[in-house]
Amino acid sequence: MARITLSCLPASWYCSVSLLSLNCATRQRLILLLLLFITSALLLATYQRQLWSTRRQPGALVNKYLSNAESMEATDVLNSALNYGIVVDCGSSGSRVFVYYWPPHNGNPHTLLDIRQMRDSDRKPVVKKIKPGISTLAHTPTQASDYLEPLLSFAAAHVPKSKHKETPLYILCTAGMRLLSDSQQAAILEDLVTDVPLEFDFLFSRSHAEVISGKQEGVYAWIGINFVLGRFDHPDEEDATVEVTTGSEHQPPISRRRTVGIMDMGGASLQIAYEVPSAITFNSPQEEEAGKSVLAEFNLGCDVDQTQHVYRVYVTTFLGFGGNMARQRYEDQLVNSTLTKNRYLTTETGLREDRPYLDPCLPVGMSDTVVRGNRTLYLRGQGDWGQCQEAVRPFLGLHNGTMSPQGIYQAPINFSNSEFYGFSEFYYCMEDVLRIGGQYDSGKYSQAAKDYCGTKWSTLEQRLDNQLFSQQADYNRLKYQCFKSAWMYEVLHSGFRFPSDYPSLKTAQLVYDKEVQWTLGAILFKTRFLPLRDLQQETLRQNHPSWLRPSFVYNHHLFSLCLAVVVLAILLYILRLRRIHQRELRQAEALDLLWAEEGEALLP
Repeated sequence: MARITLSCLPASWYCSVSLLSLNCATRQRLILLLLLFITSALLLATYQRQLWSTRRQPGALVNKYLSNAESMEATDVLNSALNYGIVVDCGSSGSRVFVYYWPPHNGNPHTLLDIRQMRDSDRKPVVKKIKPGISTLAHTPTQASDYLEPLLSFAAAHVPKSKHKETPLYILCTAGMRLLSDSQQAAILEDLVTDVPLEFDFLFSRSHAEVISGKQEGVYAWIGINFVLGRFDHPDEEDATVEVTTGSEHQPPISRRRTVGIMDMGGASLQIAYEVPSAITFNSPQEEEAGKSVLAEFNLGCDVDQTQHVYRVYVTTFLGFGGNMARQRYEDQLVNSTLTKNRYLTTETGLREDRPYLDPCLPVGMSDTVVRGNRTLYLRGQGDWGQCQEAVRPFLGLHNGTMSPQGIYQAPINFSNSEFYGFSEFYYCMEDVLRIGGQYDSGKYSQAAKDYCGTKWSTLEQRLDNQLFSQQADYNRLKYQCFKSAWMYEVLHSGFRFPSDYPSLKTAQLVYDKEVQWTLGAILFKTRFLPLRDLQQETLRQNHPSWLRPSFVYNHHLFSLCLAVVVLAILLYILRLRRIHQRELRQAEALDLLWAEEGEALLP
């Protein structure tokens, strides 16, 4: 007789059902239920395999951050589980407010908060800017809170009212405020600390308003870009990794994902920041003192005793090394050297329009003038990129035995296992007219720059009129492209000593098609201890097993509930069938007994 035995059930639930003892409809229902049970089990197994493969698939974490960075959805302000944070960037030309949000921490002590920029109902980033900069209030510091009121009101209107008291507010001032005296800075900050809490009930204290250094700003920019790129997550099998040594003698090296360094060349300054994974040995006390001023070591993790997120970053800013300031210094030197030479010579080269100075850093045939005071220097483009390189190299201020422009200490770079992103002028030099932005190739770049410098100025103007360059290209870009391309090359290879065959430099304007502000890195750093609250709650839940764990609820409740319902339904149905079967057996036995008794009565 055919039987179906459910041997996977507990012994106390063991039962055996005869299919032949059941009618056809009952057998069909039982078979359907068994198929449903098997299907549910297969679905659960498939789900678990997909979940595991998602966690282990190379590049999956990067894709996760890519989806976050490209998310255009409006922030769900009705979700009470979301947390919010506000950062005000008080710059030299104006101030901007950024509103961020993040879901509850996942409970993993090695994972950072998933902070994202808030978007309004129209899916636009919640950002507002006002002009001029807060440093213009140096002589009227009591107006500082009134100055920021439009920005804070804007943020308050977007953050749910019920979340205001737990929403941290950070007011961080940069370059403009750094130029003021200490007393002027203190007066402005004092007004903010005193008056802002009177009108807004954000989480705001004296330590939340400060003038940050260029070093801090660089570190925050480094944190923000690496966070968006997903470089603070655990490495997968195919990720590039580095071995990081910590300050503890008893702590073995940590293997983690390779972070990216950043280089940013603006108009006035140049900045570089990158991780230094190996311990540094200094050659002298003087070098050690210089190194401490440009090295920052910090822990992004929520637990100070854990070293998984301890980073040692070299960051420094070179004032006057931006593209425009470098050209200005170059022109100043041309004027001074020309005047000096003409004191002893009668040629008057450069002092007369018909005897211009041949500038190797201007396109061929271009005429230009440089005015300093009552002196005018006449220039004519020579377009020799090789000579231009030699002409700009002295402005790096290199010294014997140094590895950095101006003799500033530079921490070693492992060029065989590193990666860099170049922003601003690094990107413009390659993309605006040369149209080769992206992956940097020194040979390709050098040839393109040489060809550009050697092109007649009239031809370049015609190409601009025919819109053959990028939309950002203009007259000034064409005029100074030859100089800036040589300056960028020398900064990279003579100043920072990058090998000519270095393969891991990308020039970019945006990261994942969005501008990454240093304010993102700032709030990541400022809120790094907030997950401790969620971790403590997780510990309490583990100590009280009767509590339903959030990870279970959020990740597995659907399949587990379905599986439980199916199993319960099958058990109840089988028990019901068993009772029906037993009742039929009793009825059959009674009928047999009745037939037997009737048969005995018929016997003579």
